[in-house]
Amino acid sequence: MITLSLCMIVKDEEEVIARCLDSVKNVVDEIVIVDTGSKDKTKEICKKYTDLVYDFKWIDDFSKARNFSFSKATKDYIIWLDADDVIEEKDRKELINLKNTLDNKVDIVMLKYNTGFDKYGNVTFSYYRERILKREKNFKWISPIHEVIIPSGNIIYSDIAITHRKIKESDPKRNIKIFKKMLKEGYKLDLRQQFYYSRELYYNKEYKEAIKNFNKFIENKDGFIENKINACIDLSNCYRLLNDNRNAFISLTKSFLFDKPRAEICCRLGAILFEEAKYNEAIFWYDLATKCTLDETKGGFYEMECYDFLPYIQICVCYFKLGNIEEAIKYNELAGKIKPTSEAYLYNKNFFNNLNNY
Repeated sequence: MITLSLCMIVKDEEEVIARCLDSVKNVVDEIVIVDTGSKDKTKEICKKYTDLVYDFKWIDDFSKARNFSFSKATKDYIIWLDADDVIEEKDRKELINLKNTLDNKVDIVMLKYNTGFDKYGNVTFSYYRERILKREKNFKWISPIHEVIIPSGNIIYSDIAITHRKIKESDPKRNIKIFKKMLKEGYKLDLRQQFYYSRELYYNKEYKEAIKNFNKFIENKDGFIENKINACIDLSNCYRLLNDNRNAFISLTKSFLFDKPRAEICCRLGAILFEEAKYNEAIFWYDLATKCTLDETKGGFYEMECYDFLPYIQICVCYFKLGNIEEAIKYNELAGKIKPTSEAYLYNKNFFNNLNNY
């Protein structure tokens, strides 16, 4: 059986830190907490779970703070969490089993990270992260913002999930401020940072500047394919917010330069055509979305609904708009098999039942 160190960096997390530590305390063998300047009771709460609580002066660099936390670990492997993450009961049991069975030749275990949910708690957005790392390999975090460990060595993937349960919004300007400070100080962004900087511009509604930076990133011959595909999606979103559907559509098709069509791309192409009342063309793309296969091990960001429920429900509406009620009902029922309690499915079902009663 391997031993496991939990390493965390925290700041002003008194509302969620106990919830996080309660969910993992019986799984790990050591808890390392690095506080980057809390002014609330975060450290006081953490000290109820561990004596290994350290201070680290915040210098606008997440990677350095995380590397400091890793330097304090002493067990075979390290697992990292954020304060508003939790490990649900099912995943906790599976993680304990993983500890008991993991081959010590494994260097990294990639775990799912569930970050998006519908109103019923179903996961709608999930991706893999480098979550459990062999300590003796001395893995290092890189990049001051949107920090990452570049996976290498013997890597395995597990369906065990870490669940992100945010209860408060972080400062929306924090990341863009750090990026702009880096640029002002002459820091040259690498390609991955170029992607995330473009995203921060987009999130902060600097759409024209975001478009310029996304295009620069996409046109570079190098870079992570998954980031390229997501850049095409974000670039399209920028154009749509500027009421430019033509370039929004073109931006999505640029993703075909990097891989076969993804369901996330197909659904967005369908949505643009639907808005333009081109229902047959929209059906083509929505139908293609249902035929796409999901490979989460590629390391991208995936929207689960795009592979079945969303295209089914949208095809239903398209057929209704075309006057083909039979096909509309057929696709609504397909959507219902995926999400039988969905308000959209139930509304449509009731609507069609009433329609048939006339």
